[in-house]
Formats: sequence, C-alpha cells, structure tokens
Amino acid sequence: MFKATFIILLLGLALFSKAWAVHGVALGAMPKYPAGFKHFDYVNPNAPKGGKITLSARGSFDSFNPYVLKGIAAEGSGLLVETLMATSQDEPFSMYGLLADDVELAGDQLSVTFHLNPAAKFANGKPVLAADVKFSFESLTGPQGHPHYQVYWRDISACEVLDDARVRFHFKQVNRELHMIIGQLPVFSRDWLRDKTLDKVTSSPIGSGPYLLLSHKTGKDVIYQRRDDYWGWHLNVNQGRFNFAQVHYKYYKDQEITLEALKAGDFDFLDISSSRQWARDLEGEKFERGKLIKTILPHKNNAGMQAFIFNLRKPLFQDIQVRRALNLAFDFEWTNQNLFFNQYTRCDSYFSNSELAASGLPDAEELQLLEPLRKHLPDAVFNKVWQPVTTAKPGSLRMNLRQAKKLLNAAGWKVTNGGQVLHNAQGKPFHFKIILMDKAFERIVAPFARNLKKLGIAVEYRTVDRALYKKHLDNFDYDMVVMSFPQSQSPGNEQANYWHSQAFARKGSNNYLGVKHPAIDQLVENLIEADSYDALRTASRALDRVLLQGDYLVPQWYINGHRVVYQNRFGRPRQLPLYYPNGEGVVRNTWWVQ
Repeated sequence: MFKATFIILLLGLALFSKAWAVHGVALGAMPKYPAGFKHFDYVNPNAPKGGKITLSARGSFDSFNPYVLKGIAAEGSGLLVETLMATSQDEPFSMYGLLADDVELAGDQLSVTFHLNPAAKFANGKPVLAADVKFSFESLTGPQGHPHYQVYWRDISACEVLDDARVRFHFKQVNRELHMIIGQLPVFSRDWLRDKTLDKVTSSPIGSGPYLLLSHKTGKDVIYQRRDDYWGWHLNVNQGRFNFAQVHYKYYKDQEITLEALKAGDFDFLDISSSRQWARDLEGEKFERGKLIKTILPHKNNAGMQAFIFNLRKPLFQDIQVRRALNLAFDFEWTNQNLFFNQYTRCDSYFSNSELAASGLPDAEELQLLEPLRKHLPDAVFNKVWQPVTTAKPGSLRMNLRQAKKLLNAAGWKVTNGGQVLHNAQGKPFHFKIILMDKAFERIVAPFARNLKKLGIAVEYRTVDRALYKKHLDNFDYDMVVMSFPQSQSPGNEQANYWHSQAFARKGSNNYLGVKHPAIDQLVENLIEADSYDALRTASRALDRVLLQGDYLVPQWYINGHRVVYQNRFGRPRQLPLYYPNGEGVVRNTWWVQ
C-alpha cells in the first residue's frame, strides 16, 4: 500500500510548495476510494476462480506486440503486461497503485516519482525494477514505438532511475494530467527485447500481468492461461478480477459469421454493433429457453463522435462548401428509421452526450479563448449555432439536395454537356472511394451513395480485411472512412493525437481527418493546460465549436448502452462500472463461470 493518505486535487490547485505522496490520484475531485480500500465496487471479491471464457475477434493477427505500427497484434495481449497504476472505471479519471505502490508529485509539478512495489515480478521470475520502467518508456517513445506514445507523452523530457525501486519522470511544463497518464505506462522486461529493437519483435511481451500466453494458431485463435504465481493477487485493485482460468479468442471473418458462431455455441459473449442484428437476428429456441441472454449494459460514457470522415489531405475535400454539400446528402432520420429501428441518437458534438459539448453561442469564458484566434476562424464560430443536418419536418432530403447543389456549383463543380456527373473547371469528375472494414456497413453506405449520385457524385465503396484496412489508416491512404473518436470523461493529452498539426504527417496517428489549423492547435493546448474543471469544460466547448464549424465529417450516431449477447453460464457482479468502452472488457475481467 501507499505510504501516505494525502489526496492531490490537481485541478484548480496552485503550485505546491512541497511534494506529496499519495495512495491515489484524481482529476477534479477526491478519489472515491480511501487509503486501505478493499476492492472496487463493481467487482465481486468472492467470485470463484476457474473455468474458461471464449471470446471472438475479427480478421486475423500476425504478432503479439501491440506497441508498434507494424502488424496486427493478437487480441488479449494486454493481459500479459501491467501499468504503473490502475484506472478506476466508476470515476471520471482516478488511478490507484498497481506496479507502483507510491507516487509523489513534485512541489513545482515538473516531475513525478514512482516507487515500485517490492513484490512485483515479471512472469520470468525477475523483479520489476526502475530500469525496466525506463527501458519501457524509452522503447515506446523512441522511433520504433507506435507514434501514439510520442504524442501522448510529448511533455515528458526524461526518465531517471533513482534506484532499483524509484523512477522519476521530468516534465517540460506543468500539465494537469501528465503525472496520471504516465501512470498508464505499460511495463515490460528488458529481457523481452534483449539486443533487438521494439519493431523487430513479434513474440509475446515478458510482462508482470495475471495471464501467460498458453497457445496460439496464427490468425485463428489464441489462449491465455491464468497465472497461479502472479505476484499481484493480493492487491485491492485486483480483487474480484481476472477470474477465468483461461481466456480464449477465436477469429472470424465477418460480423454475420461471428453471430452465427455465437448462436451455435462456439464462443460465449458478443458486443452487438448492428442494430439490424439486435432487432431481428437474436431470437429462437435458445433465447426462449434462456440459454442465450440478450441485454443492454448501461453506461455513463462520453459518447464522443462517430462519423463518415473526410481526409482533408485530399484536394477534393479541402473546400468547406464541398464538405457541407456532402453532409446535406446524408439522411440520418431515414437511416435511423429504416435501417436502425430508431435505436440511435445523432452525434451532435465531438463530445456527444456530455456537458463538454458546445451549445448555443460562445459564452464569455469561451470568447476569452476564441477572440485571440478570430483571424483564423470563420465568423460562424462566433455568431452561428452549429446543428447536424436533418430531414425532420419541415425539412426534407429534397430541400437539402437542392442546397447541396448550390454549394457544389459555387465551389466550381457543375454538370456539363448535358451529362449526369459533376466536373470541375479542369474537367475532372467528382469521384471518391469509401473504404470499410465491416461488410455489414455497406447497407448504410448504399443509400448515402445513392443520394450523392443524385448530385452527380460517383462514389465507390468496398470492404477490405482488417490488415489492409489498418494499412490504409496508418498511411492516411483513403478518401473517406467510417471512424469513431471516443472521449473520456476528462479529455486531455490524447486530443493532440486527434487534432493537432504535430500529428498531421505522423503515420499511425489518430489525426485521421488531416486537420492542420493554427486555431485548433491552440485550443488543444488550452484544453491540455486547463487548471480546473471549469477551464477544462470551457476549453472543450471552444474546441468542439471550432471543429464542428469546420464540417470535417458527416456525423453518425451513438447509443447509451452496450448491447450484448452471452451464453447463460456466467455470474456477474451486482453493480456495473459507470465508464467502460465495451461489454467485453467488463465480462472478461470481472465475471466468472457459475
């Protein structure tokens, strides 16, 4: 356990005159769990251990190294490796000791020191040392690591080994969450790489986690075995978790095959992403007899944004009039009614379903951030309330397409010589491609493409396998894709990887839109540097407002719950966490075999 019970309330706090050691850290509020807490509320500490859970995965895999750009890592590889601290799933952003049993933020907030739990050991029996932490950090943020890490921890200037049990991270500047997000550092043994660089290793990491890789068939399945000798079974953050003796992932080609395999009993649990499957395909004798359970697991997640996204690196989409015209061709109301059985709510913000979303016109606090950037921003940011396109009455698709045609004409796209296809002044036709990873999405794209065809726009769409899709994304080689931008309850440094110019040309970054805008860069910095929750909310709303007015995407939808189906042979805790990205993680980590 931690040496002290002081709590850091970082938001709204002036610079410390001294360092503090803590049992847990939180942004914006007191950590929910006090020093000496027994377990998280969303687990059953008395859950029986044993049995096997079989889960599904899509596509294939060719590696067990999830830390590099190259290759497709196997599902579940995170079970092998631990982080310095564990994140609570029923708080917006709070962390408690895991590999580290103590954390100390310097009085000037320009460094943080972690003390490692002396009991922590890797699966090869060697102790977890500060040198391993430094090695992991430098490997991940080096040129061979995935670009995400370089952006995420960009404000960390150095990692210093103080002794075997203590490691210190030095910061370039004060950053409200940096001491916490470095607590998310995955730590692996130096023995894993030996004399190789991170990008040359595909074997499973030598970690300190609760499972070991038992067996695998490349591209087909992988099985993890619960460790009897795992060092951390006694920790409060692990009570009631990792109850299955084996976790087995089976790989399937597409969504339809996966669902049929579930109904045939080939595996145990599935998050359902298709509204059609949820409404029509989950019925029959097994459901009637209770052998298969269909239910919705509620959550309080910030819904973020899901959308058809434009790649602004392509000249075709650099004119905002063109982007607005294509927005007008998507009929969400028709899609929701005819394809989704009215299950969804339209995304209306990059922070949908959250008080961080922009609303109305900018208030006085937002204007303090926006006014210095006015020369870089359209007037609409200041005087127009952005709303997603709608066909709800008194509107209609016909009215929207007429407006879209005017925008396209104004942008220089016209039908010539009595044809049916738009051309620009150079005679180039308006044509683009949409790349999909899931064949089930083709039925959603088809009516959008038909509407675009009415405007004289030719759209091709095709589904590719997971490996090729990842390659297209990593290299920004696409015109349009379907993308989601999930958001935490406390957005911060990850926003730079989404929207900042620094991530524009960095292969493998999450700047899928191709945004490169000085005002957005500054607003991202404002959000990261926010020193109170009120400042964070204001910065998020200002950033949201500017992104929305750029019409960089065609917003899609969200739902306030995880739709799941599972074999009726599991026990589950009485309480769910509040914030969790999908059902699978909760099931795998907190349920048990009855």
